[in-house]
Amino acid sequence: MYAMQYEITLPADYDMGIIRDRVAGRGRLTDAYEGLGFKAYLVRERGTDGSPVNQYAPFYLWGDTAGMNRFLWGGGGFGGIVGDFGRPGVHHWTGAAFRPGPAHGSAPWAASRLRERLPEGADPREPVARALRRWEERCAAPGVHAALLAVDPRHWEIVQLTLWDDAVAGDDPDRYALLHLSAPHWRDLPVGSRWPRD
Repeated sequence: MYAMQYEITLPADYDMGIIRDRVAGRGRLTDAYEGLGFKAYLVRERGTDGSPVNQYAPFYLWGDTAGMNRFLWGGGGFGGIVGDFGRPGVHHWTGAAFRPGPAHGSAPWAASRLRERLPEGADPREPVARALRRWEERCAAPGVHAALLAVDPRHWEIVQLTLWDDAVAGDDPDRYALLHLSAPHWRDLPVGSRWPRD
């Protein structure tokens, strides 16, 4: 599994209705995208849920790199973002764990993200194991549609993304409205952690 997200930060007075209309018109284009586990069309609005910015920040979970590569540079969709907003940097992480939560049967309407940098020079085993324990607790929480844990070994960063069936619970610092969820290969995503543990 491979997770990725790009963040398009917009002016403070930007009409976020433009982004909502964009997603309403184009979101279905990824509903059958080959190799895509899910794409969560996420937005943050300045002054809502503590957000300091207006931002369009879709989050993807891919089953493998083929669909991701096609999307980014194979003519499979990213060109629309580049043409309309310029080319944003794309954060990417190796998928470490994924699981549907207790609210999986209902549609998700919100998401939250927690990003954690590992201490400089630290052995990653214990920080990742701690994050996995937090992730397991999160997976069982009421209102959780699904939860993902992923690691960027280039910058040694852990990200946890949670999809919620209603309002965001917990204290994750980044909170989003979820405008649309494309999940063409959701059922193909491996469930649980992606490495054997002692």
